[in-house]
Amino acid sequence: MLAMNEAAARILATAAPTPPETLPLHDALDRFAATDVHASVAVPPWDNSAMDGYAVRAVDTGPAASLALTGVVGAGSVGGPVGPGEAVAIMTGAPMPPGADAVVIVEDTDGATEGRVTLTTAVSPGENVRREGGDLAHGDRVVAAGQRLTPARLGLLAAVGHADVQVRVRPRVAVLATGDEIVRPGQPLGPGQIHSSNPYALVGLLRTLGAEATDLGDAPDDLDGLVDLLEAALHHDAVVTTGGVSVGRFDLVKEAFARLGVDMAFWKVRMKPGKPLAFGTLRRGGHTTALFGLPGNPVSCMVNTHVFVAPWIRACLGMATPFPARVRARMAGDLHERPGRAKLLRVTLESTPDGLLARSTGPQGSGVLSSMGRAHGLLLRASDEGGVREGDLVDVVLLDPDALLRSDPDWPA
Repeated sequence: MLAMNEAAARILATAAPTPPETLPLHDALDRFAATDVHASVAVPPWDNSAMDGYAVRAVDTGPAASLALTGVVGAGSVGGPVGPGEAVAIMTGAPMPPGADAVVIVEDTDGATEGRVTLTTAVSPGENVRREGGDLAHGDRVVAAGQRLTPARLGLLAAVGHADVQVRVRPRVAVLATGDEIVRPGQPLGPGQIHSSNPYALVGLLRTLGAEATDLGDAPDDLDGLVDLLEAALHHDAVVTTGGVSVGRFDLVKEAFARLGVDMAFWKVRMKPGKPLAFGTLRRGGHTTALFGLPGNPVSCMVNTHVFVAPWIRACLGMATPFPARVRARMAGDLHERPGRAKLLRVTLESTPDGLLARSTGPQGSGVLSSMGRAHGLLLRASDEGGVREGDLVDVVLLDPDALLRSDPDWPA
């Protein structure tokens, strides 16, 4: 049986970045940059006023200094030069006029009357001035390849003049649930049947990871039918099946993979939950498809997606760090487990003034989907480690970044 980190490494070795495509900025939110992008202009492109006020020579300023008002410059226009004993009214963002080296804010003047402005204070050179390139210099990297394009990064791209951006094509992932016992929500349940939940959880998770996920429906426990459905899905970059991958009489996924000619990398991982995981690749007509055979138990299915499918997707999107983020937390309460397999235990997280506290979500059975709904993270334990005691420091794979936040009852102050 393969160790969890070795299984992850074998899967990651099969991932290749998807090709780039060019999108307008408005269509690129949450996509992943295909290349580094550098600033073709400085931001700001010239010295400009940080405040509404008067552009002056600092040497001319001081309490009761009276300066001749020679003009007005607004944002989007250019003012005339400022000479000795002169001032130009200037608006926030307007270019600094030649000769001026500081701005006196309106509140530190008499507001200007009869062509003159009287100051109540002195200013230093550079005061209330935004320097050329103070935010970004020409040639600075604005976005790195593999970065998610957040709203702020889209704003940066626009600020340096880009109307569009090259992003990675979303990897196409098909989800196929298996088993005679599953019935879609909204349909009546027959004897021994349950509602099919895995496709809804997986398609949602895969889309949040940046994949183009498609639900192919449910496959009955019939080998020929399963092979046909998988064959029809091979144009996707990956196919994820749920169920039918253990050792039961109707566990047909591995046999279907074999019939298709899948090059199997492994089956079974020394972990809990999620041991019966099958993975391989199939190359047809110059196109390679990754095939993940996930367990049918809903928690195992989701945990394996976080641990194995998610890094594969991130690598396809060009991310430099494809593995999930970990945080350190202190355990609140005991959690009993035996050594022997790597464990990923569902926990809630609480942000406190002393750091993060981790608590078990309750029963850790692989069919307890409600515990996954409550989980903020997965507590990691190596195969030679057992449970944890209250107060132990633990590593947690973060599932919900909002768990790191602590509400501020005094906001706004």
